[in-house]
Amino acid sequence: MELRRKLAILADAAKYDASCASSGARRKTPAGGLGNGEGMGICHSYTPDGRCVSLLKILLTNECIYDCQYCINRATSSAPRARFTPEEVIRLTLEFYRRNYIEGLFLSSGVIRSVDATMDQLIAVARGLREQHKFGGYIHLKATPGVSAALLAEAGKYADRLSVNVELPTQADLHALAPDKRHVDVDAAMAAIRDKREEAAELTGRFAPPTFAPAGQSTQMIVGATPSSDRTILDTASRLYRSFDLRRVYYSAYSPIDHADGRLPAERPPLIREHRLYEADWLVRFYGFEPRELTTDDAPDLSLTVDPKLAWALRNRHLFPVDVHRAPRELLLRVPGLGVRNVDRILQARRHGKISLADLGRLRVPLRRCAPFLLTADNFHRPARDLDRLALIDRVRPAQQLTLFEAGRAAATGQL
Repeated sequence: MELRRKLAILADAAKYDASCASSGARRKTPAGGLGNGEGMGICHSYTPDGRCVSLLKILLTNECIYDCQYCINRATSSAPRARFTPEEVIRLTLEFYRRNYIEGLFLSSGVIRSVDATMDQLIAVARGLREQHKFGGYIHLKATPGVSAALLAEAGKYADRLSVNVELPTQADLHALAPDKRHVDVDAAMAAIRDKREEAAELTGRFAPPTFAPAGQSTQMIVGATPSSDRTILDTASRLYRSFDLRRVYYSAYSPIDHADGRLPAERPPLIREHRLYEADWLVRFYGFEPRELTTDDAPDLSLTVDPKLAWALRNRHLFPVDVHRAPRELLLRVPGLGVRNVDRILQARRHGKISLADLGRLRVPLRRCAPFLLTADNFHRPARDLDRLALIDRVRPAQQLTLFEAGRAAATGQL
């Protein structure tokens, strides 16, 4: 099969993996080499839903010995098959880089013969790029659960990021749809990566960039392929963050495939569900929320009409309004519309005197969302009345749903 045809098949087969963003890598270009991974990340182009497209994102092969029912590349799929050699992937990466199409490589694969044999092929690509061609660009390698710790240790010497997909939130889900995979194997692989990163950090010193998988590790969960609730998904993500020092958990709405198992849904879940999980994930990681605070026993799924922070605030109206002059940082972070930067600006400003709504506006606080939840020097009576109004939600929620990219930008500018 000609290389161009292989590329068409294996690039399309890789589109279902969302965990391809790059960040946190600091890799100097070797003498006489080409490419570099910058400290702030190298993904400059995004699709409308926030996925990175500036990496060469391909599979080594879409042939697979596993028969995961949700996967287009499963053993019983009728999808056309193709397979690269490691040398072909190296050639493509270098040629695309020289044409300024890409700045790095995201390489995954179906499982051929065994997980170790597959990982050995992926490592051969990364080793060839680094050692033979002095490639200093970003490399992300995907590992299959069950791979040996020795091979993960080898992969981390060449890759900036490693990822092991948990895929489904519970072992029962995997048992039903992917019986060859087990969460215990996922945990073992993640633990091996975590341990090697910690070991490398001790050897390189406190202020030196790590030498083993410097951009850390990530994973992906498929949303909507099974009945598991958002609460269950967030509980699993939180456990992985705590246990294995993950950089990111990526959420990917299930995409229906041809000739699918009857247990799989006929339609994909709404993309807004995926978006709400990203918002909730951000709140857990950076705003001090516990996963169980963002859902309830009666409603274990996140609201599709209201973002999780606003939904929590409306369920806990007794905590509001809060005084911007006295409230602790932890409570200010829970005010809808206040991001981390907003809160830090307020804490700095209140050292120097009273704060009015106009002052908050100058601090770039989104007053439309925040005002009903805050007491300021000139806003001491209205918030309490507003919080008792059933129509409050229509006043404070955004006029239209943000895309994932817009939501990320809002978080970065302190307006989440």
